[in-house]
Amino acid sequence: MKAAYYDQVGPAGQVLKVGEVQTPLPGPGEVRVRIAFSGLNPSDIKGRGGFKGAMAYPRVIPHQDGAGIIDAVGEGVAQSRLGERVWVFEAQTGRAFGTAAEFVVLPADRAIALADEVSLEQGASLGISALTAHRCLFADGDLRDKKVLVHGGAGVVGRSAIQLAKWAGAWVVTTIRHERDRETARASGADLVVNMHDDDVPSRVMAATDNTGVDRIVEVDLASNLELDMACLARGGTVSAYSVEAPDTAVSIPVLKAMVNCWVVRFILVYTMPEEAKRAAIRDVTACLAAGSYKPFVGQVFSLEQIAQAHDALDARNVKGHMLIRVSD
Repeated sequence: MKAAYYDQVGPAGQVLKVGEVQTPLPGPGEVRVRIAFSGLNPSDIKGRGGFKGAMAYPRVIPHQDGAGIIDAVGEGVAQSRLGERVWVFEAQTGRAFGTAAEFVVLPADRAIALADEVSLEQGASLGISALTAHRCLFADGDLRDKKVLVHGGAGVVGRSAIQLAKWAGAWVVTTIRHERDRETARASGADLVVNMHDDDVPSRVMAATDNTGVDRIVEVDLASNLELDMACLARGGTVSAYSVEAPDTAVSIPVLKAMVNCWVVRFILVYTMPEEAKRAAIRDVTACLAAGSYKPFVGQVFSLEQIAQAHDALDARNVKGHMLIRVSD
């Protein structure tokens, strides 16, 4: 099969190659998916670039997310799954080969049935962003009638969080850094959009919440936004941080203030989320898709031969929306 791979970490243009590799066969409890689209995420960039340290395997086929058709099943998997349209997540977690290939083998419960009305492009845009957003929002319970602040409302996790929060009955305020992103955030369903550079964010949030603040904050940059978050957070509220710019990033929290307000700071990494949290996320994302309330936005599609270009574009944040690699028709 054709696949993209790297044998050492480093810059995309230097280490990523495209060539023929052996087609995998599913083992017990596994399925093989013929990949139509492979989804690209920041964690894929960090893994290839060395952010996570040395390579765990001699050769890696990158990418965790994707969508396609199940074309083979291993022992213990129902034959009825053959031909099933699926979206996949964590395809390269705990194994060397991910979705940047014509075929991927993975545990059957990481291949989720995709409704006919949801495109394979949209299916490949679920995975990490959907599960991350869900955990940030729902780790502390139901959202109905809650107030939520989503930072980075034009980003893929931000947009996922806005849509899921609105589906669950929350009021949502989101931040942007550029005016050009305002309509994008509004289109996702945000009730209020504030510009981090031009607006006094805490004042806008407090005015919109009768000075009570928000119950949940979905945070993309805790180190930069902690003071702002504390100015926006209601008593008993939670900040869920899901991203970090550098491995040695440190945050200093005013403990007494946090204690008095009964605040929670939660750290989210999709790969180490409890399994029951992943199952809950899959259930809710499936329901949200079926309701037409969740529509992943595809930003740009690259060919497999353009994978290095795609990595560089995401690393430079030059593309809005989910970035995909078209692997096969």
